[in-house]
Amino acid sequence: MKKSFSLRWLCICAILVHIQFFAQENLLPKVQPEAAGMSSSRLAYLDTMALEALAEKQVPGMVALVARNGKLVYHKAFGAANAQGEALDSNSIFRIASQTKAITSTAVMILWERGKFQLDDPISKYIPEFKDAQVLDSLLPDGSYTTHPAVRPITIRHLLTHTSGIGYGQIDGDPRFKKIYDAAGVTDLFTTEKITIEESVKKLAKLPLHHNPGDNFTYSEGLDVLGYFIEIISGKPLDEFFRTEIFEPLAMHNTYFYLPKEKQDLLVAVQTKKDGRWIDFPTTFYDPDYPKKGKMTFFSGGAGLSSMPVDYAQFLQMYLNKGTFNGNRILSRTTVDFILSNQIGEIWKGNGSHHGLAFSVVDDLGAAKGGKGSAGTFEWGGYFNTQYFADPEEQLIGIIMKQTQKVGGDETGWKFRNIVLSAIAD
Repeated sequence: MKKSFSLRWLCICAILVHIQFFAQENLLPKVQPEAAGMSSSRLAYLDTMALEALAEKQVPGMVALVARNGKLVYHKAFGAANAQGEALDSNSIFRIASQTKAITSTAVMILWERGKFQLDDPISKYIPEFKDAQVLDSLLPDGSYTTHPAVRPITIRHLLTHTSGIGYGQIDGDPRFKKIYDAAGVTDLFTTEKITIEESVKKLAKLPLHHNPGDNFTYSEGLDVLGYFIEIISGKPLDEFFRTEIFEPLAMHNTYFYLPKEKQDLLVAVQTKKDGRWIDFPTTFYDPDYPKKGKMTFFSGGAGLSSMPVDYAQFLQMYLNKGTFNGNRILSRTTVDFILSNQIGEIWKGNGSHHGLAFSVVDDLGAAKGGKGSAGTFEWGGYFNTQYFADPEEQLIGIIMKQTQKVGGDETGWKFRNIVLSAIAD
């Protein structure tokens, strides 16, 4: 009798595990494109585009994903995952770099909804090192510099919209800031060293700004600052806050700052070209293998995550669903609308887009130019050549992920988007 009960219990457990696995794998169920108002024959142009890009050595490989009305209509891998020629899989993991920013911004707004702070609070209220900000005048030959006081403090809104005046060190457009950040020991983007985001942000806080906060758009490490801010407000490490508040509710089971050992083989290598052939990208100011080696202590809110296309699609679908997904509400409908609204006024006037609190958003001018989606389409990309867009009017998501550095001539990003938008058939 006991054996019979045990066998029955094991069968029930196996069924429950199968059901759970099935549910996780089908949160965006795959359907024929026509069932979601898309054209199969037109989406097939993506195959042609990908194969041509491989033949022309624009990229070594890519994964492309298209979802419409909450359903996957296209999800394919092309090419190689590394210089050894191993085939890329559609469920490979990519370093998504600046695609981390929208997740960090979402985390900030989760805490804002809970009444933890106001968006126009000075960041110095929570990180005192940012008090009395200075704007750079001149960098002198000996490495010292002259400054003048900023006319206003840096606010949380400034950090979310890249209008704080903070720079970006190694990838900054102004070489003076690269020198200043290097000398100060600020950690840019990624590291395998034993350093925390708190330590790096406190160094950053003492450095001069490009301009007065709120005066201009300068792509910046502001989202790293906000990663540390989230830790202060929530009382949790950033990776834990992301896991409990975003990744688990959205079933993003393959999104991490640092990959567990059992998933490290899924990580795609960063590649570059040398003498006409693809090689794995060498260590420069960072080690490309940072997601699976080193001290694993630096949780970069601006660039640190690795993820799968399906995981990121589920994150974007939450926004298309006005804050909900997988039976969980992450943000309110009103907050989503607020996040996607213009937060930088006329700074990008005539650019065809505005910046909200998490994304670049296509405006009427951008939509009228074609190839960008409807007005309200939100978008961004990542340092290692990943791109995404989500069109609320068409309930359409497009994600294309590659892993390359120092490679010119890649046209897959704009071609992918153009083909996807032209495949709408309802």
